Amino acid sequence: MNKMRETASQKSLVAGVAILGLVLAGCGGSPGTSDSSGEAQQAPSAAPAANGSGDSSTTADEGTADDGARGGSGGDGSGDGSPRQDAPKQAVPSNERGGSADTCLAADLELSLGHGQGTAGTHYRPLRFTNVSDSPCVIHGFPGVSYVAGDDGHQVGTAAYRTGGKGDPVTIQPGRTAHADVGFVQVRNYDPAECKPTPVRGLRVYPPHETNSMFVRAPGTGCAEFPDGQQLTVATVEPGR
Repeated sequence: MNKMRETASQKSLVAGVAILGLVLAGCGGSPGTSDSSGEAQQAPSAAPAANGSGDSSTTADEGTADDGARGGSGGDGSGDGSPRQDAPKQAVPSNERGGSADTCLAADLELSLGHGQGTAGTHYRPLRFTNVSDSPCVIHGFPGVSYVAGDDGHQVGTAAYRTGGKGDPVTIQPGRTAHADVGFVQVRNYDPAECKPTPVRGLRVYPPHETNSMFVRAPGTGCAEFPDGQQLTVATVEPGR
């Protein structure tokens, strides 16, 4: 009988030890899971892109830098690729935008008068606009042209009369030229009493869509008064010449 009791006690002790071992094993597994989960949550905060640290190669390997380069928005989080639409808004020099060059300003241009040809009563010469800047620029329409005289550059008579239609925009590459044909009317054909012929030094020119003027030498004679007719004509700007 005593042996049977000892055997039962031993079995109970073994069972208790086994149960205790299982409980301890279960408790030991929870911290491991918790630690692993904590590492996974902490991993994004260790990414260099979040704090701007110098370890950029790690970020690039994970693709984070590529996502930022697509649009620069960063906080969107959309997965449909829409941030790519923002990429063209990044700083791009105007001369690289393709068709979006700036309007030609007086500071971008150099003026000259080319050789021309005459018809009855009018001599036509190309007024040449040369782009002396480092970037392409666009010129479109009619320049403003008038005679000037004296040291103060005062205007003589009426401004040039526009002839023909307004042409297409012209992009002038650096070092290249566009032109507008200017007609110089022989004012001596007018009645001197109506014209009042006056020596002129040259032309004051406003490039299209520009408020700053330029000057080109063209000594001659203009009308200080306003005869029944034009003393100058100007056509729209065209490429070349």
